[in-house]
Amino acid sequence: MNWLLVAVGGAVGAPLRYLTDRAVQIRHDSLFPWGTFTVNVAGSLLMGLLTGAAVSGAAGPQVTALLGTGLCGALTTYSTFSYETLRLAEKGRGLQAAANVAGSLAAGLAAVFLGLALGRGLAA
Repeated sequence: MNWLLVAVGGAVGAPLRYLTDRAVQIRHDSLFPWGTFTVNVAGSLLMGLLTGAAVSGAAGPQVTALLGTGLCGALTTYSTFSYETLRLAEKGRGLQAAANVAGSLAAGLAAVFLGLALGRGLAA
């Protein structure tokens, strides 16, 4: 049954990633991949929240399968992040490429730690 929950979460996460990416990117007149940055940080926050909720007993394995593996797995994208970073570097925008790597890593880790702390508080 968990595979079905993962599939449903993925079916929601993939179009959500695409629509969010387009909505964010259209607002920025920049080659910097703000859309991908946004979905990856949002997905990290949600994953931290779910992990914290699961650790505290507020979320069970079905919720984790649906929202963690399914939704977050499809919402976030390492391959697009890598591709867009490569494209920045190829276009001679090495500083932006480095900022994308460092910023994505820092913001993603901060978001997952924040989500974890918030999720742990759900059972309290």
